[in-house]
Amino acid sequence: MDAVITKIFEHSDEIRRSHIPSDVSEEMKKRIADSIITSYGARDAPPVRIEKKVFLPLTGKLSSRVYFGAGKATPDIAAFINGSMTRYLDYNDTYLSKEALHPSDNIPPLLAVADAMDYDGSAVLEAASLAYDVVGSLADAVSIRDRGWDHVTYISISAASGLANLMDLDGKKFENAISLSLNNSISMRQTRAGELSMWKGCTASDASRNAVFAALLASEGFTGPSPVFTGEMGFFRQVSGEFSPELGFGKVLHTMIKNFPVEYHAMSAAEVALNLRSRIKGEIKHVDVETFQVAYSIIIKGPEKLRPKTRETADHSMPYIVAYTLLHGAPNPESYSDDLLHDSRILGLIDRSTYRVTEKFNRMYPDYLPVKITVEAENGTFTEEMDAPKGHFRKPYTWDDLKAKGERVMGPENSSILMDFMKSFQKHVVRELMEVISDVSFKR
Repeated sequence: MDAVITKIFEHSDEIRRSHIPSDVSEEMKKRIADSIITSYGARDAPPVRIEKKVFLPLTGKLSSRVYFGAGKATPDIAAFINGSMTRYLDYNDTYLSKEALHPSDNIPPLLAVADAMDYDGSAVLEAASLAYDVVGSLADAVSIRDRGWDHVTYISISAASGLANLMDLDGKKFENAISLSLNNSISMRQTRAGELSMWKGCTASDASRNAVFAALLASEGFTGPSPVFTGEMGFFRQVSGEFSPELGFGKVLHTMIKNFPVEYHAMSAAEVALNLRSRIKGEIKHVDVETFQVAYSIIIKGPEKLRPKTRETADHSMPYIVAYTLLHGAPNPESYSDDLLHDSRILGLIDRSTYRVTEKFNRMYPDYLPVKITVEAENGTFTEEMDAPKGHFRKPYTWDDLKAKGERVMGPENSSILMDFMKSFQKHVVRELMEVISDVSFKR
């Protein structure tokens, strides 16, 4: 067996034998609930509408439900559509390390297969815990972003790992699930370069779609290229360079739930800008932002970040997010409409803003998410610095915080129903969760 896959398989076996700790289980339930909240907000997003039009209805030997009463599809297509909802608003959880990524991209494929095969919540919690551990360890090991590859390549590995655990595949089938998923799912970083397209919010769901496809084939004995990591033309030589992932329990405890629908490196900036807004009166003359290099490279650098033309670019633009927040308040899913992207007040404030990288903040990242904003306004100059925003693992979300986020996105009744169910998810089968998601109380 491939050396990297051996490590993953052994960790999967250890999780199965020892079960996940209660704190890991509790946080995983929150992440699943959060992924459904964020999905609700994107249920009618343009790419999701296109996907539904193209693929639904679609049934086969196995069928899974598409979120919010949209019908059924084969598990891979259900994972793709549901995953696009989860990811599209840039509102789902984040893990920061050498690579920054969104571990809850692993949840839709697990729920799709669990729905089709009638698994229970406890099995999904264990499989999701493995997927989080795998994707976190890959992010800790090496940044493939620096080599021109997109982080969702790691989702193809972690989602396949979680699915192999869920389906209790033996060692050979476990390896085939991962190798089949990874070999054809190596994604170019062009997805997140320049002016961003719909694919930015859907490429992770495509990786998870491929993982479902691969796991189902592997479960019936279909073989994949091996050794996929260490082989002559494998992942190490072609994509990442050599590494040895350090798999440990509880990576979910170091993931962050988003308080605003913005690229996570802008989260502290959005919160600080919102705090400063309450103190400012009159016209804003100048904004100075101190940040760190990774944030500058991903969400500040480039002319398209100063004049975003799409919502996909705007929620990845710290200049837009800071200007919007200072002028209009907390970012929300409607903050990236076409009229706001052309708002002369926002664009003018972007032009009166400067962004600087500091060595102090570079040293703090990724353990912290530091920012310092100074605003010069008619009634004075105001400064605030923050090392970690609400929802960061140093300031974690409570169930009440998550319920409040749900109320903002899906309304009080729907949020209460979802929170009550998810707190005891381990006692239910996934089919019951899908029925909750599709319940008529989720008004469309």
